[in-house]
Amino acid sequence: MIESTEGNGHNHKILRLPTIKRLPTYLHILKRLQAEGEEYVSTTALINELDFKPILVRKDLVLMGIPGKPRTGYCLKDIIQAIEKFLGWNNVDEAFLIGTGALGSALLGHKPFEENGLKIVAGFDIDPERVGKVIHGKKIFHLSKLKELAHRMGVKVGIITVPWQSAQEVADVLIEAGIVGIWNFSMLKLKTPPEVVCHNENLSGGLAVFSVKLQQRRENLL
Repeated sequence: MIESTEGNGHNHKILRLPTIKRLPTYLHILKRLQAEGEEYVSTTALINELDFKPILVRKDLVLMGIPGKPRTGYCLKDIIQAIEKFLGWNNVDEAFLIGTGALGSALLGHKPFEENGLKIVAGFDIDPERVGKVIHGKKIFHLSKLKELAHRMGVKVGIITVPWQSAQEVADVLIEAGIVGIWNFSMLKLKTPPEVVCHNENLSGGLAVFSVKLQQRRENLL
């Protein structure tokens, strides 16, 4: 569970990870409705737009502490701002990305990151064929320059997309450079001090779930 304090500091809420993972889906739909000229959305309309159980949608909105109006629903502007504030997407954090292979290069060009509060400002590598190049508008520096640039630019977030064999070494470099948030795409569970926020993104785990579901689908068709 994740505890969050909103508003004047007296409204305490606890949001579970499944709720947090659903919030970007809400945000995508709410922004689309806003772009279509809508000003309010009812709970029923939101439920119809989502592939979530109605009870989950109602609970999520209650946990977010977003007030609705009878027969009118929720003000789109307010609900969008509330979700973006909770997710921290109303502020932009600058980040360094380490490992500019296929995955790293793809993430360097992923524009929705910046729209959702994360701006990758530079890439790092040790491969001489990549160092010095510009990928999706981002300069690629040698890893040895990371600490100096982190201090100079005040960057506090690092994204690791190196092979798992090098991931812990890279994490140690980031921590030494004063990085306080690490998004780890390697398959290695990193060892980090408690003051560093580290999220391990398990792409293989996601692929495993997808593969099992696909296999079950095939078996059901036999």
